Amino acid sequence: MPQFDATQILLALAACTAAGLACHVLAMRLLTWRGITVRRTRFGLALLFDTTDADGTAVRMLNVGGAFQSVSYVEAALSCELACEYQREQARIVSELPRLRHAVVIGGGGFSFPKWLVAHLTPVRVTTVEIDPAIIELARASFGVAAVEAHFAPSGRFEIVCEDGWEWLRTQGERVDLLVNEAFSGKRPLGPLACTEGAKLIREHLSEGGAYLATLRFPLEGRRSAALYETLDTFAQEFAHVWLVPEFAAEPKRPGCNTLVCSNLDLAAAGCAPLVGHEWHPAEPVGR
Repeated sequence: MPQFDATQILLALAACTAAGLACHVLAMRLLTWRGITVRRTRFGLALLFDTTDADGTAVRMLNVGGAFQSVSYVEAALSCELACEYQREQARIVSELPRLRHAVVIGGGGFSFPKWLVAHLTPVRVTTVEIDPAIIELARASFGVAAVEAHFAPSGRFEIVCEDGWEWLRTQGERVDLLVNEAFSGKRPLGPLACTEGAKLIREHLSEGGAYLATLRFPLEGRRSAALYETLDTFAQEFAHVWLVPEFAAEPKRPGCNTLVCSNLDLAAAGCAPLVGHEWHPAEPVGR
């Protein structure tokens, strides 16, 4: 076996490091050339780029750590509108809740839903809790959040908190009317919390008749749907009413952004029409 002295090893390591840095610089330049902005965040590289939707309208997309986190219209006049259909469905649900004074969104991303809430549901107060300061600054600079903040923050209707959302929630004494969970991936529907603990924490911080809303990214049928129904059963143990509004009801094996809504008030009977016909009952063997 050949022998290498310390100097040779150090030179080899330096060469590898230099080669790696050169590749990194080249990759960054290539991304910039393709119109992609790269930022370092707490959870990996954030890629920011513009494209168009099916109607040809310019949209801005945010990808963090290899997962898409937000889509927003580029035009300033459309900044507070929702570009994704599943979020528009969630907006229809929220707009028909019987009482909504204070909404909390855990997880900012591009702040699509917080912007829609504060712009369209006067006089709702919106608090967004985002753990990563880099994401907050990116949202302010590239997703129109700075303008929204300047317009609504002075009146107390728009607040951004830079903290871990779940830890922040634990410390809050005030109950809220709507809690939206935007801080998780589909495989972990309650973020860092165990399911039972998370569902209980959420229930304890909702006002009487308050609602919890989250997106469950699963198919409705097949092996990959198991966590979806485990989540529904868990919330059914803490809440009197649980609804699941599917994105692709006609294609149950296709993964979709399905909307979970939980409350101790029968929101459908109280006038929230989009929830009618979607209440979940644990005894049903749907999709398993």
